[in-house]
Amino acid sequence: MISPQLQRGFFLFLLAAVTVAFFWILLPFGGAVLWGVALAILFNPLYKRLLAKMGKQRRTLAALATLGICLVIVFLPLSMIAASLVQDVSTVTQRIRTGELNFVNYFQQVVGALPRPLLNLLDRFGLGNMEALLSKLSTTAAQGSQMIAQQALSIGQNTFDFVVSFFVMLYLLFFLLRDGADLSRTIREALPLARPHTHYLLNKFTTVIRATVKGNVVVAGVQGTIGGIALAVLGVQGALLWGVVMAFLSLLPAVGAALIWAPVAIYFLATGAIAKGLGLVFVGVFVIGLIDNILRPLLVGKDTQMPDYVVLISTIGGMALFGINGFVIGPVVAALFMAVWSLFVASNESADTAVGDKDSAPPL
Repeated sequence: MISPQLQRGFFLFLLAAVTVAFFWILLPFGGAVLWGVALAILFNPLYKRLLAKMGKQRRTLAALATLGICLVIVFLPLSMIAASLVQDVSTVTQRIRTGELNFVNYFQQVVGALPRPLLNLLDRFGLGNMEALLSKLSTTAAQGSQMIAQQALSIGQNTFDFVVSFFVMLYLLFFLLRDGADLSRTIREALPLARPHTHYLLNKFTTVIRATVKGNVVVAGVQGTIGGIALAVLGVQGALLWGVVMAFLSLLPAVGAALIWAPVAIYFLATGAIAKGLGLVFVGVFVIGLIDNILRPLLVGKDTQMPDYVVLISTIGGMALFGINGFVIGPVVAALFMAVWSLFVASNESADTAVGDKDSAPPL
């Protein structure tokens, strides 16, 4: 006769095996699932408002309306920006090929404008051999151009995969909006945790995703827009491209957008365009920088109740491991880490208190 312990052990093994297999099957569409969940959490308040107006019997209609609004608010502007970006990238690439846009020449102009004391200082640190430095820069630029071309070819070849993932995300988003409450209830009942702990962890999960996506996207969009407008006003070619690049780089807190505007400002200052250089420095430091220092802690750190340095490290680490999806995954993992450990400490303190009360009780 099979013992109950053996049956339960085998059942737990089977449960773990099928769970791992299920997530393994979902792995090719991990990004689509992640963004479907994130957008469902982000637009769930809108869905609830529409459901309250339409009537609770029309969940499908409310979910479809929310999905349509999401398409108009999120994906339509992104598609328009992408269409303009393709044209801008084509123009910039053509100018690089014809030599009209030559970053090595720009670097030479910056070096030629350096004062003699600074050149002597570079010589002292072994950086004065500008010919070797320019050779390395040319090699790096060639390798970077080749990498960009390979990435562009890869994107073109993976267009079908992107389209499939996009429709999987929309399909999942619809059902998560319509049936999200039932699914959340099922997860809460299935997790082998105390009910208050389960509510706390799920609320932390949804709060961090909502704050991270909303906060980082808002900060990136504002910084990229302001940076692109500033570059366009100053006459920089490909301002839309550099604005989009700044928006992506601004997902890295504190340092992102400066990787684009700072070299341009240095070039303006070195080539005698002092007004343009100082204007760009002012915009970069006092507008773009303050946006990062003010909006990001308010929209991300405040709602997640995590220190700024934890948000920074978890975002960079997440993007290093998971690419663009990491700016969501990193803070979520960090928040759950802190939440689980806080529950563990609280449970230990309550257990110690209970033991202390028992030890201090008078003998019967």
